[in-house]
Amino acid sequence: MFGIYLKRELGRRKKAALVIALGLALGIALVITVGSVSAGMTRAQDRVLESLYGLGTDMTVTKARTAPAAGGSGGRDFSFDATSGGSSAQSSDRVMTQGGQTLKSALVTEVAAEKGVASAVGALSLNVTRVDGSFTQGTAQSSGGGSTGGPGGGTGSTGRPQVQGGGANFDVNSYSVVGVDVAHQGLGPLSAMRITSGRTFTSKQTGARAAVVSASYAKEKKYTVGSTFKISGTKVTVIGVATPDSGESDTDVFVPLKVAQTLGDAKNQVTTIYVKATDSQRISAVKKAITADISGTTVTTSADLASTVSGSLSTASDLAAGVGTWLSVAVLAAAFLVAALLTSSAVSRRVREFGTLKALGWPSRNVTRQVVGESMVNGLIGGALGIALGVGAARAVTAISPTLTAQLGGTGGGPGGGGPGRQTSANTMEIALSAPVSLTTIALAVGLAVTGGLIAGAMGGWRASRMRPADALRSVA
Repeated sequence: MFGIYLKRELGRRKKAALVIALGLALGIALVITVGSVSAGMTRAQDRVLESLYGLGTDMTVTKARTAPAAGGSGGRDFSFDATSGGSSAQSSDRVMTQGGQTLKSALVTEVAAEKGVASAVGALSLNVTRVDGSFTQGTAQSSGGGSTGGPGGGTGSTGRPQVQGGGANFDVNSYSVVGVDVAHQGLGPLSAMRITSGRTFTSKQTGARAAVVSASYAKEKKYTVGSTFKISGTKVTVIGVATPDSGESDTDVFVPLKVAQTLGDAKNQVTTIYVKATDSQRISAVKKAITADISGTTVTTSADLASTVSGSLSTASDLAAGVGTWLSVAVLAAAFLVAALLTSSAVSRRVREFGTLKALGWPSRNVTRQVVGESMVNGLIGGALGIALGVGAARAVTAISPTLTAQLGGTGGGPGGGGPGRQTSANTMEIALSAPVSLTTIALAVGLAVTGGLIAGAMGGWRASRMRPADALRSVA
């Protein structure tokens, strides 16, 4: 009886049912769209942070910023022999650690021993400036800075040698080198890279003169697996070419940590310690513990790093999290209210019908059940339409793929660190926005549809339960 009556009444009131279903559908569709876009923005932000940190990293430890020592270079300076009496074609590398802000390698063990730390590895970031050129009949001098070998002087703060009494013609090129712990490559800058040609390091290659280069740098220099090149006179062999899992890599060359320490004249030193916590809920506590126990360090979490990201990605994410969420709540609440009012109004127009049913012996609970059943069907129809509209809108966003930009604020240090210690004054990433629809989002939509139907049914059922057989007689009169 219930099913037959339900089918007949819904068929008689198609327009009213459609209006209620469409109201719920719009609210549910907006919730799905905003939720999917927010998920896409979260994914985009994660890609930005992965390009900075490396996969699996919860925080990094670097040396607290201090003023550099006077005349200190934090690495190895240029070395030229520009003597008089002819032309000299030469090349030289200046290898500098990350602003001279290094930590003792022993601190990696101390950090790893902290409560709540699952693992910790160190890395050394270097910046190599290569000068190729020729010098004629003059004496090379420095404009200030560290000393060099040979009869000539050195380099100044600009890193450009000056020649007096002669001529000079040279090119200056820079690239970044990072020394990684080859025994723990799952954490740190190399973990965010995918080998596309060749292979990565083995755990035994701690002192191997081998290198993994980024795909962009390999293309620029025409390096392939097996190619060799020199870093400050040390010959290294390319064993692999890697591409970042997301974004662009700020590191050109990866070498074993011990090799990098030798190149940068930084024995038993690192510039960044990458830390993985045992639980994401303990990140804040681990940060406090490291800061308290190990003085002279700066601990940066992914949340701290996210605050330095600006641009349209940050703005759009804030809008989605703020305006979008509240707009969805407001529209959904309005849809529930309208559905409830329309259901109650429809019940009021059925006074004769429900009054007659009660006069024939229907108890109030049967009348209420009938109204709630009709509302539930309307809610499910609205949910189906809302899911279709929401998924369609999400797919449209993914198909259009609007481009968002993320500007990564610098935090000092040298380039190529793969962490917050890098100097990224104007590093901008472009990311195509997607709007993935998860099963959780679909389940939420179904839940909202059922909730909307229950709210409307409760309102209508309450109104119907208050009717009496006499109301039907009055409506006829």
